[in-house]
Amino acid sequence: MRAIWLHAFGAPSNLRIEASPDPQPRPQTALVEVTYANITFVETQLRAGTGPYRPHLPTIPGNGVGGIVRAVGPGLDPALIGARVIGSTGGAGAYAELALVPADVLYRVPDSLPLDAAVAVLADGRTASLVLSAAAVKPGERVLIEAAAGGLGSLLTQLAKSAGATVIALAGGDRKTKLAASLGADLALDYLDPEWPTRLGGPVDVVFDGVGGEIGRTAYAQLGRGGRMVSYGLASGEWTALSDDDAAARGVSIVRPSAGPADMRRFTESALTATAEGRLRPVIGQRFPLERAADAHALIEARQAIGKTLLTTATPAS
Repeated sequence: MRAIWLHAFGAPSNLRIEASPDPQPRPQTALVEVTYANITFVETQLRAGTGPYRPHLPTIPGNGVGGIVRAVGPGLDPALIGARVIGSTGGAGAYAELALVPADVLYRVPDSLPLDAAVAVLADGRTASLVLSAAAVKPGERVLIEAAAGGLGSLLTQLAKSAGATVIALAGGDRKTKLAASLGADLALDYLDPEWPTRLGGPVDVVFDGVGGEIGRTAYAQLGRGGRMVSYGLASGEWTALSDDDAAARGVSIVRPSAGPADMRRFTESALTATAEGRLRPVIGQRFPLERAADAHALIEARQAIGKTLLTTATPAS
């Protein structure tokens, strides 16, 4: 098979395609012929060596895949062979033509759902569902969503709107704010404008912080009493510096979402169902062939990507 390998941390050009041995199914794993591989922002940080952890090198990056089951290991029903599925590899091995997916994180794709859309909601859909649940958003509350034009933020914008919230989307540049508005945001603000907080129209009840850093700190300052700061990402390269004592003094709370395997499976399945029924629309902004994984990483790092970025193999399936 062909696969993308990372032998040293550094620039996107360190991602190189190589001929590699085909993986063999292990107990309770499925061998998936990959049609689409999901790329997340944190994977660009892991490649650079600046992520929340440092993977052991050399490695085939990537965690989310979608494709057709070609073989199963002991303990899995052979009837799975030929099924359209999505799943997680465990943090490595997705940027390849073949990948192993453990049974407990393998999902059949509904017949009515295109495979690319299913892959696009695999990681981001469950995370968006998790953070929305953790925030306990009530109808009429004002919520501020950072990186609202990204893969996760674009889904969270739709979910928060469906929950009855007044959604304020924060994104970088005119193209991204227009996308957020088209997804239902009541107000879309450009974080590149340092005056954006003055355009909020008052304090907010919830901040969904997937960026961290200066944007996260500025967003935190916009919370009114009783507000919640839901911190789940560090796209800026650093977590938002938050003090529980300061939050208590301000009358706000800091929410750090967590969930067990059963919850994450439930959130994933709910996102898949909502997408299949047309209640959730993933935005796939760009697709790159497998051999151009470095270009995909470069685009994401340059903050030029919109929505979800997918890698594709040479033989896309429906």
